[in-house]
Amino acid sequence: MSKKDKRKGFNFPHVYIMFLLVMLLVVVLSWIVPSGQYERVVDPETGIEQLNTDVFNYVDQENAIGFMDFFSALHNGVVQSADIIVMLLFASGALYLLEKSGAIAAGIHKLLRVAAGKEKLIIFVLLTVFAIMGTIGFGEGGIPFIPLAMAVVMGMGYDRITAFATSTMGLAIGFTAGAVNFYTTGVSQSIVGLPIYSGLTFRIISLVIFIAITIVYILRYANKTKADPTKSIVADEYLAHLEDAKTATYEEEPFTWPRKIALLGLVAVLVGSAYGAIQLGWGMPQLSAVYAIYAVFLVIILRLSPSEAAADFGIGASRLLPTALAIGFARSVMILMTQAEIIDSAVHALAGLLNNTGSVVTLFVLFLVVIFFNFFVVSGSGKALILMPIMGPLGKILGINQQVMVVVYQFGDGFTNYLWPTSGGLMAALGMSNVNYADWVKFSWKLFMILHFIAFILIVIAQYIGLGPS
Repeated sequence: MSKKDKRKGFNFPHVYIMFLLVMLLVVVLSWIVPSGQYERVVDPETGIEQLNTDVFNYVDQENAIGFMDFFSALHNGVVQSADIIVMLLFASGALYLLEKSGAIAAGIHKLLRVAAGKEKLIIFVLLTVFAIMGTIGFGEGGIPFIPLAMAVVMGMGYDRITAFATSTMGLAIGFTAGAVNFYTTGVSQSIVGLPIYSGLTFRIISLVIFIAITIVYILRYANKTKADPTKSIVADEYLAHLEDAKTATYEEEPFTWPRKIALLGLVAVLVGSAYGAIQLGWGMPQLSAVYAIYAVFLVIILRLSPSEAAADFGIGASRLLPTALAIGFARSVMILMTQAEIIDSAVHALAGLLNNTGSVVTLFVLFLVVIFFNFFVVSGSGKALILMPIMGPLGKILGINQQVMVVVYQFGDGFTNYLWPTSGGLMAALGMSNVNYADWVKFSWKLFMILHFIAFILIVIAQYIGLGPS
Protein backbone atom coordinates (compact mmCIF):
# COMPACT_ATOMS: atom_id res chain seq x y z
CA MET A 1 0.00 0.00 0.00
CA SER A 2 1.44 3.37 -0.98
CA LYS A 3 1.70 6.32 1.38
CA LYS A 4 -0.83 8.08 -0.79
CA ASP A 5 -3.34 5.27 -0.21
CA LYS A 6 -2.73 5.36 3.55
CA ARG A 7 -3.72 9.01 3.61
CA LYS A 8 -7.05 8.46 1.82
CA GLY A 9 -8.93 8.53 5.11
CA PHE A 10 -8.09 12.21 5.60
CA ASN A 11 -7.37 14.79 2.98
CA PHE A 12 -6.03 18.05 4.36
CA PRO A 13 -8.39 20.86 3.28
CA HIS A 14 -7.33 23.39 0.67
CA VAL A 15 -5.58 26.43 2.09
CA TYR A 16 -8.53 28.69 1.21
CA ILE A 17 -10.84 26.42 3.21
CA MET A 18 -8.44 26.55 6.17
CA PHE A 19 -8.54 30.35 6.18
CA LEU A 20 -12.35 30.33 6.06
CA LEU A 21 -12.42 27.94 9.04
CA VAL A 22 -10.07 30.17 11.05
CA MET A 23 -12.20 33.18 10.16
CA LEU A 24 -15.25 31.32 11.46
CA LEU A 25 -13.34 30.61 14.67
CA VAL A 26 -12.72 34.35 15.06
CA VAL A 27 -16.45 35.00 14.64
CA VAL A 28 -17.21 32.48 17.41
CA LEU A 29 -14.58 34.07 19.66
CA SER A 30 -16.14 37.49 19.05
CA TRP A 31 -19.30 36.18 20.74
CA ILE A 32 -17.36 34.82 23.74
CA VAL A 33 -14.49 37.26 24.39
CA PRO A 34 -15.61 40.74 25.54
CA SER A 35 -14.49 43.64 23.39
CA GLY A 36 -11.92 45.98 24.89
CA GLN A 37 -9.42 48.67 23.95
CA TYR A 38 -6.18 50.09 25.25
CA GLU A 39 -5.59 53.77 24.76
CA ARG A 40 -3.33 54.43 21.77
CA VAL A 41 -0.69 57.17 21.78
CA VAL A 42 1.84 58.15 19.13
CA ASP A 43 5.48 58.34 20.21
CA PRO A 44 6.60 61.84 19.11
CA GLU A 45 10.20 60.67 18.55
CA THR A 46 9.57 57.53 16.46
CA GLY A 47 6.09 58.23 15.12
CA ILE A 48 5.09 54.68 16.13
CA GLU A 49 1.65 54.21 17.64
CA GLN A 50 1.92 52.47 21.02
CA LEU A 51 -0.47 51.13 23.62
CA ASN A 52 -0.88 53.01 26.88
CA THR A 53 -0.99 50.00 29.18
CA ASP A 54 -2.32 52.10 32.06
CA VAL A 55 -5.61 52.81 30.28
CA PHE A 56 -7.82 49.87 29.27
CA ASN A 57 -11.59 49.82 28.96
CA TYR A 58 -14.09 47.17 28.01
CA VAL A 59 -16.39 48.51 25.32
CA ASP A 60 -19.67 47.57 23.70
CA GLN A 61 -19.17 45.84 20.39
CA GLU A 62 -20.67 48.47 18.13
CA ASN A 63 -19.65 46.80 14.89
CA ALA A 64 -20.36 43.08 15.25
CA ILE A 65 -19.13 40.87 12.41
CA GLY A 66 -22.00 40.46 9.98
CA PHE A 67 -22.55 38.15 7.03
CA MET A 68 -21.23 40.63 4.47
CA ASP A 69 -18.40 41.70 6.80
CA PHE A 70 -17.17 38.11 6.85
CA PHE A 71 -16.86 37.83 3.08
CA SER A 72 -15.80 41.44 2.58
CA ALA A 73 -12.80 40.67 4.78
CA LEU A 74 -11.48 38.44 1.98
CA HIS A 75 -11.45 41.40 -0.41
CA ASN A 76 -10.01 43.76 2.18
CA GLY A 77 -7.33 41.23 3.11
CA VAL A 78 -6.11 41.06 -0.49
CA VAL A 79 -6.15 44.86 -0.76
CA GLN A 80 -4.23 45.34 2.49
CA SER A 81 -1.67 42.74 1.36
CA ALA A 82 -1.18 44.42 -2.00
CA ASP A 83 2.38 45.55 -1.26
CA ILE A 84 3.58 41.99 -0.65
CA ILE A 85 1.45 40.52 -3.45
CA VAL A 86 2.67 43.00 -6.07
CA MET A 87 6.30 42.43 -5.11
CA LEU A 88 5.86 38.67 -5.50
CA LEU A 89 4.06 39.09 -8.84
CA PHE A 90 6.88 41.27 -10.15
CA ALA A 91 9.47 38.80 -8.89
CA SER A 92 7.66 35.83 -10.42
CA GLY A 93 7.33 37.64 -13.76
CA ALA A 94 11.01 38.58 -13.89
CA LEU A 95 12.21 35.13 -12.83
CA TYR A 96 10.00 33.51 -15.48
CA LEU A 97 11.84 35.53 -18.12
CA LEU A 98 15.10 34.18 -16.74
CA GLU A 99 13.71 30.64 -16.64
CA LYS A 100 12.31 30.69 -20.19
CA SER A 101 15.55 32.08 -21.59
CA GLY A 102 17.33 28.89 -20.52
CA ALA A 103 19.74 30.75 -18.24
CA ILE A 104 18.50 28.99 -15.10
CA ALA A 105 18.74 25.54 -16.68
CA ALA A 106 22.23 26.28 -18.00
CA GLY A 107 23.37 27.56 -14.61
CA ILE A 108 21.94 24.55 -12.77
CA HIS A 109 23.60 22.11 -15.19
CA LYS A 110 26.92 23.85 -14.63
CA LEU A 111 26.46 23.84 -10.84
CA LEU A 112 25.51 20.16 -10.80
CA ARG A 113 28.70 19.25 -12.64
CA VAL A 114 30.75 21.24 -10.14
CA ALA A 115 28.75 19.82 -7.20
CA ALA A 116 29.37 16.17 -8.06
CA GLY A 117 30.45 14.52 -4.80
CA LYS A 118 29.82 17.74 -2.84
CA GLU A 119 26.04 17.46 -2.49
CA LYS A 120 25.98 17.87 1.30
CA LEU A 121 28.15 20.98 1.06
CA ILE A 122 25.78 22.49 -1.50
CA ILE A 123 22.81 21.88 0.81
CA PHE A 124 24.68 23.49 3.71
CA VAL A 125 25.64 26.52 1.58
CA LEU A 126 22.07 27.00 0.30
CA LEU A 127 20.64 26.68 3.83
CA THR A 128 23.14 29.26 5.10
CA VAL A 129 22.41 31.68 2.24
CA PHE A 130 18.67 31.53 2.96
CA ALA A 131 19.37 31.90 6.69
CA ILE A 132 21.28 35.09 5.97
CA MET A 133 18.39 36.33 3.84
CA GLY A 134 16.00 35.59 6.69
CA THR A 135 18.10 37.26 9.38
CA ILE A 136 18.08 40.56 7.46
CA GLY A 137 14.28 40.45 7.26
CA PHE A 138 13.68 38.63 3.98
CA GLY A 139 10.49 36.77 4.85
CA GLU A 140 8.22 36.93 1.82
CA GLY A 141 11.10 38.56 -0.06
CA GLY A 142 12.99 35.26 -0.10
CA ILE A 143 10.08 33.21 -1.46
CA PRO A 144 10.77 33.79 -5.20
CA PHE A 145 14.20 32.19 -4.80
CA ILE A 146 12.89 28.96 -3.24
CA PRO A 147 12.02 27.20 -6.54
CA LEU A 148 15.50 28.02 -7.88
CA ALA A 149 17.20 26.41 -4.88
CA MET A 150 14.83 23.46 -5.08
CA ALA A 151 15.80 22.82 -8.69
CA VAL A 152 19.43 22.52 -7.62
CA VAL A 153 18.75 20.16 -4.68
CA MET A 154 16.37 17.95 -6.67
CA GLY A 155 18.86 17.93 -9.53
CA MET A 156 21.37 16.37 -7.12
CA GLY A 157 18.98 13.45 -6.61
CA TYR A 158 17.12 14.44 -3.43
CA ASP A 159 13.35 14.49 -2.96
CA ARG A 160 11.08 17.52 -3.04
CA ILE A 161 10.79 17.76 0.76
CA THR A 162 14.58 17.93 1.19
CA ALA A 163 14.72 20.61 -1.49
CA PHE A 164 11.92 22.67 0.06
CA ALA A 165 13.32 22.33 3.59
CA THR A 166 16.80 23.48 2.55
CA SER A 167 15.54 26.88 1.49
CA THR A 168 12.44 27.38 3.65
CA MET A 169 14.04 26.30 6.91
CA GLY A 170 16.93 28.62 6.11
CA LEU A 171 14.48 31.53 5.95
CA ALA A 172 12.76 30.29 9.12
CA ILE A 173 15.84 30.10 11.33
CA GLY A 174 17.28 33.31 9.92
CA PHE A 175 14.07 35.27 10.41
CA THR A 176 13.75 33.91 13.95
CA ALA A 177 17.30 34.81 14.99
CA GLY A 178 16.66 38.23 13.43
CA ALA A 179 20.15 39.65 13.80
CA VAL A 180 19.23 42.69 11.70
CA ASN A 181 15.56 41.97 11.05
CA PHE A 182 13.75 45.29 11.36
CA TYR A 183 10.26 43.72 11.23
CA THR A 184 10.73 41.91 14.55
CA THR A 185 13.99 42.94 16.22
CA GLY A 186 14.00 46.55 15.05
CA VAL A 187 10.35 47.33 15.78
CA SER A 188 10.38 45.53 19.15
CA GLN A 189 13.56 47.27 20.31
CA SER A 190 12.27 50.70 19.26
CA ILE A 191 9.05 50.14 21.24
CA VAL A 192 10.86 49.31 24.50
CA GLY A 193 13.55 51.95 24.03
CA LEU A 194 16.56 49.78 23.18
CA PRO A 195 19.21 50.69 20.57
CA ILE A 196 18.23 49.20 17.21
CA TYR A 197 19.96 45.84 16.54
CA SER A 198 21.58 45.78 19.98
CA GLY A 199 22.38 42.33 21.36
CA LEU A 200 23.74 41.41 17.93
CA THR A 201 26.35 38.93 19.17
CA PHE A 202 23.76 36.86 21.04
CA ARG A 203 21.52 36.72 17.97
CA ILE A 204 24.36 35.64 15.70
CA ILE A 205 25.33 32.86 18.13
CA SER A 206 21.67 31.79 18.21
CA LEU A 207 21.59 31.72 14.42
CA VAL A 208 24.69 29.50 14.27
CA ILE A 209 23.08 27.07 16.75
CA PHE A 210 19.85 27.01 14.74
CA ILE A 211 21.78 26.35 11.51
CA ALA A 212 23.70 23.46 13.11
CA ILE A 213 20.52 21.78 14.37
CA THR A 214 18.66 22.29 11.12
CA ILE A 215 21.40 21.03 8.79
CA VAL A 216 21.82 17.85 10.86
CA TYR A 217 18.06 17.20 10.75
CA ILE A 218 17.77 17.83 7.01
CA LEU A 219 20.83 15.77 6.10
CA ARG A 220 19.64 12.82 8.21
CA TYR A 221 16.37 12.80 6.29
CA ALA A 222 18.13 13.41 2.95
CA ASN A 223 20.60 10.56 3.45
CA LYS A 224 17.85 8.19 4.60
CA THR A 225 15.57 8.87 1.66
CA LYS A 226 18.34 8.88 -0.92
CA ALA A 227 19.47 5.46 0.31
CA ASP A 228 15.89 4.15 0.41
CA PRO A 229 13.44 6.31 -1.63
CA THR A 230 10.45 4.42 -0.21
CA LYS A 231 11.09 6.20 3.10
CA SER A 232 10.48 9.58 1.51
CA ILE A 233 7.38 11.46 2.65
CA VAL A 234 6.61 11.92 -1.05
CA ALA A 235 7.76 8.42 -1.99
CA ASP A 236 5.47 7.94 -5.01
CA GLU A 237 6.57 11.16 -6.65
CA TYR A 238 10.22 10.62 -5.71
CA LEU A 239 10.34 7.10 -7.15
CA ALA A 240 8.71 8.31 -10.35
CA HIS A 241 11.19 11.18 -10.55
CA LEU A 242 14.16 8.82 -10.12
CA GLU A 243 12.76 6.43 -12.73
CA ASP A 244 12.27 9.25 -15.21
CA ALA A 245 15.81 10.46 -14.55
CA LYS A 246 17.19 7.06 -15.58
CA THR A 247 15.60 7.15 -19.02
CA ALA A 248 15.44 10.88 -19.69
CA THR A 249 17.85 12.45 -22.13
CA TYR A 250 18.68 16.08 -21.61
CA GLU A 251 20.03 18.49 -24.14
CA GLU A 252 22.30 20.63 -22.00
CA GLU A 253 21.80 24.35 -22.40
CA PRO A 254 25.01 26.19 -23.36
CA PHE A 255 26.20 28.45 -20.55
CA THR A 256 26.81 31.51 -22.70
CA TRP A 257 28.17 34.84 -21.52
CA PRO A 258 24.77 36.59 -21.76
CA ARG A 259 23.30 33.86 -19.56
CA LYS A 260 26.16 34.17 -17.08
CA ILE A 261 25.62 37.93 -16.91
CA ALA A 262 21.87 37.38 -16.45
CA LEU A 263 22.51 35.11 -13.45
CA LEU A 264 25.05 37.53 -12.03
CA GLY A 265 22.32 40.13 -12.35
CA LEU A 266 20.11 37.91 -10.18
CA VAL A 267 22.83 37.86 -7.52
CA ALA A 268 23.01 41.66 -7.79
CA VAL A 269 19.23 41.82 -7.27
CA LEU A 270 19.55 39.79 -4.07
CA VAL A 271 22.50 41.77 -2.72
CA GLY A 272 21.05 45.12 -3.76
CA SER A 273 17.67 44.31 -2.19
CA ALA A 274 19.35 43.33 1.07
CA TYR A 275 21.44 46.51 1.13
CA GLY A 276 18.43 48.66 0.30
CA ALA A 277 16.31 47.05 3.02
CA ILE A 278 18.97 47.47 5.71
CA GLN A 279 20.71 50.72 4.78
CA LEU A 280 18.16 52.66 2.75
CA GLY A 281 14.93 51.64 4.44
CA TRP A 282 13.43 50.10 1.32
CA GLY A 283 10.01 48.53 1.51
CA MET A 284 7.96 46.44 -0.90
CA PRO A 285 7.54 49.21 -3.54
CA GLN A 286 11.30 49.54 -3.93
CA LEU A 287 11.78 45.76 -4.04
CA SER A 288 9.11 45.57 -6.75
CA ALA A 289 10.99 48.26 -8.65
CA VAL A 290 14.20 46.22 -8.43
CA TYR A 291 12.49 43.26 -10.13
CA ALA A 292 11.00 45.52 -12.79
CA ILE A 293 14.48 46.91 -13.51
CA TYR A 294 15.86 43.37 -13.60
CA ALA A 295 13.21 42.36 -16.15
CA VAL A 296 14.26 45.25 -18.42
CA PHE A 297 17.90 44.26 -17.89
CA LEU A 298 17.11 40.69 -19.02
CA VAL A 299 15.38 41.92 -22.17
CA ILE A 300 18.51 43.88 -23.07
CA ILE A 301 21.24 41.42 -22.08
CA LEU A 302 19.47 38.34 -23.49
CA ARG A 303 18.22 40.19 -26.58
CA LEU A 304 14.61 39.22 -25.98
CA SER A 305 11.72 40.57 -28.02
CA PRO A 306 10.19 43.32 -25.83
CA SER A 307 6.62 42.38 -26.77
CA GLU A 308 7.17 38.64 -26.19
CA ALA A 309 8.99 39.40 -22.95
CA ALA A 310 6.07 41.54 -21.77
CA ALA A 311 3.65 38.69 -22.49
CA ASP A 312 5.93 36.18 -20.72
CA PHE A 313 6.23 38.53 -17.73
CA GLY A 314 2.44 38.40 -17.41
CA ILE A 315 2.45 34.60 -17.70
CA GLY A 316 5.10 34.34 -15.00
CA ALA A 317 3.18 36.64 -12.70
CA SER A 318 -0.06 34.74 -13.30
CA ARG A 319 1.50 31.51 -12.01
CA LEU A 320 1.58 33.14 -8.57
CA LEU A 321 -2.08 34.24 -8.51
CA PRO A 322 -3.42 31.36 -6.33
CA THR A 323 -0.59 32.00 -3.90
CA ALA A 324 -1.24 35.75 -3.92
CA LEU A 325 -4.86 35.15 -2.94
CA ALA A 326 -3.72 32.94 -0.05
CA ILE A 327 -1.58 35.79 1.29
CA GLY A 328 -4.57 38.13 1.17
CA PHE A 329 -6.90 35.63 2.80
CA ALA A 330 -4.42 35.22 5.65
CA ARG A 331 -4.73 38.97 6.35
CA SER A 332 -8.53 38.57 6.53
CA VAL A 333 -8.19 36.81 9.89
CA MET A 334 -6.53 39.88 11.42
CA ILE A 335 -9.17 42.16 9.88
CA LEU A 336 -11.99 40.27 11.60
CA MET A 337 -10.16 40.21 14.95
CA THR A 338 -9.65 43.96 14.75
CA GLN A 339 -13.33 44.53 13.92
CA ALA A 340 -14.39 42.37 16.87
CA GLU A 341 -12.02 44.34 19.17
CA ILE A 342 -10.92 41.21 21.02
CA ILE A 343 -7.15 41.48 20.55
CA ASP A 344 -6.63 44.04 23.31
CA SER A 345 -8.96 42.09 25.61
CA ALA A 346 -6.84 38.95 25.22
CA VAL A 347 -3.63 40.88 25.88
CA HIS A 348 -5.14 42.60 28.94
CA ALA A 349 -6.20 39.23 30.41
CA LEU A 350 -2.70 37.89 29.84
CA ALA A 351 -1.12 40.85 31.62
CA GLY A 352 -3.33 40.29 34.66
CA LEU A 353 -2.56 36.58 34.70
CA LEU A 354 1.22 37.04 34.74
CA ASN A 355 1.52 39.84 37.28
CA ASN A 356 2.46 37.58 40.22
CA THR A 357 4.48 34.85 38.52
CA GLY A 358 8.24 34.20 38.62
CA SER A 359 10.55 35.26 35.83
CA VAL A 360 11.17 31.83 34.21
CA VAL A 361 7.47 30.92 34.36
CA THR A 362 6.61 34.29 32.87
CA LEU A 363 9.16 33.82 30.08
CA PHE A 364 7.76 30.37 29.29
CA VAL A 365 4.14 31.53 29.28
CA LEU A 366 4.94 34.57 27.15
CA PHE A 367 6.89 32.37 24.74
CA LEU A 368 3.85 30.11 24.34
CA VAL A 369 1.52 33.09 24.03
CA VAL A 370 3.54 34.61 21.18
CA ILE A 371 3.59 31.21 19.44
CA PHE A 372 -0.19 30.85 19.82
CA PHE A 373 -0.90 34.50 18.96
CA ASN A 374 1.06 34.08 15.74
CA PHE A 375 -1.65 31.72 14.52
CA PHE A 376 -4.03 34.67 14.30
CA VAL A 377 -1.69 37.65 13.80
CA VAL A 378 1.13 36.56 11.50
CA SER A 379 2.58 40.01 10.85
CA GLY A 380 5.82 40.31 12.84
CA SER A 381 5.76 44.10 13.12
CA GLY A 382 1.98 44.22 13.67
CA LYS A 383 2.16 41.70 16.49
CA ALA A 384 5.08 43.57 18.04
CA LEU A 385 2.97 46.73 18.21
CA ILE A 386 0.30 44.76 20.09
CA LEU A 387 2.39 42.62 22.45
CA MET A 388 5.61 44.52 23.17
CA PRO A 389 3.86 47.42 24.99
CA ILE A 390 2.58 44.75 27.41
CA MET A 391 5.69 42.58 27.56
CA GLY A 392 7.96 45.56 28.19
CA PRO A 393 6.24 46.76 31.40
CA LEU A 394 5.78 43.15 32.58
CA GLY A 395 9.52 42.69 32.29
CA LYS A 396 10.18 45.76 34.40
CA ILE A 397 7.77 44.57 37.10
CA LEU A 398 9.30 41.08 37.23
CA GLY A 399 12.94 42.06 36.87
CA ILE A 400 13.30 40.76 33.30
CA ASN A 401 15.29 43.18 31.17
CA GLN A 402 13.90 44.51 27.92
CA GLN A 403 16.43 42.79 25.66
CA VAL A 404 15.31 39.40 26.95
CA MET A 405 11.69 40.33 26.31
CA VAL A 406 12.58 41.18 22.71
CA VAL A 407 14.28 37.79 22.34
CA VAL A 408 11.17 36.05 23.72
CA TYR A 409 9.08 37.86 21.14
CA GLN A 410 11.46 37.09 18.25
CA PHE A 411 11.83 33.40 19.01
CA GLY A 412 8.12 32.95 19.64
CA ASP A 413 7.20 34.72 16.43
CA GLY A 414 9.71 33.41 13.92
CA PHE A 415 9.51 29.64 13.59
CA THR A 416 5.73 29.33 13.40
CA ASN A 417 5.63 31.67 10.40
CA TYR A 418 6.79 28.54 8.59
CA LEU A 419 4.45 26.11 10.36
CA TRP A 420 1.02 27.65 11.00
CA PRO A 421 -1.42 27.22 8.08
CA THR A 422 -2.56 30.83 8.56
CA SER A 423 0.84 32.10 7.38
CA GLY A 424 0.37 33.59 3.93
CA GLY A 425 4.11 33.47 3.33
CA LEU A 426 4.30 29.73 4.04
CA MET A 427 1.29 29.03 1.84
CA ALA A 428 2.89 31.10 -0.92
CA ALA A 429 6.09 29.07 -0.68
CA LEU A 430 4.21 25.76 -0.64
CA GLY A 431 2.12 26.79 -3.64
CA MET A 432 5.12 27.89 -5.70
CA SER A 433 6.99 24.69 -4.81
CA ASN A 434 4.13 22.21 -5.31
CA VAL A 435 4.51 20.90 -1.75
CA ASN A 436 1.48 19.64 0.19
CA TYR A 437 0.99 21.30 3.59
CA ALA A 438 0.33 17.97 5.33
CA ASP A 439 3.59 16.59 3.93
CA TRP A 440 5.46 19.65 5.16
CA VAL A 441 4.05 19.29 8.68
CA LYS A 442 4.91 15.60 8.70
CA PHE A 443 8.53 16.42 7.90
CA SER A 444 9.00 19.55 9.97
CA TRP A 445 7.03 19.21 13.22
CA LYS A 446 9.80 17.40 15.10
CA LEU A 447 12.38 19.90 13.88
CA PHE A 448 10.22 22.81 15.00
CA MET A 449 9.74 21.16 18.41
CA ILE A 450 13.52 20.83 18.80
CA LEU A 451 14.14 24.40 17.65
CA HIS A 452 11.51 25.81 20.02
CA PHE A 453 13.02 23.84 22.91
CA ILE A 454 16.52 25.14 22.13
CA ALA A 455 15.13 28.64 21.64
CA PHE A 456 13.63 28.64 25.13
CA ILE A 457 16.90 27.41 26.63
CA LEU A 458 18.60 30.36 24.91
CA ILE A 459 15.96 32.68 26.37
CA VAL A 460 16.66 31.39 29.88
CA ILE A 461 20.41 31.77 29.31
CA ALA A 462 19.82 35.35 28.13
CA GLN A 463 17.91 36.02 31.35
CA TYR A 464 20.56 34.57 33.64
CA ILE A 465 23.51 36.29 31.92
CA GLY A 466 21.59 39.57 32.04
CA LEU A 467 21.64 40.10 28.27
CA GLY A 468 21.83 43.83 27.92
CA PRO A 469 21.46 46.46 25.25
CA SER A 470 25.02 46.16 23.96
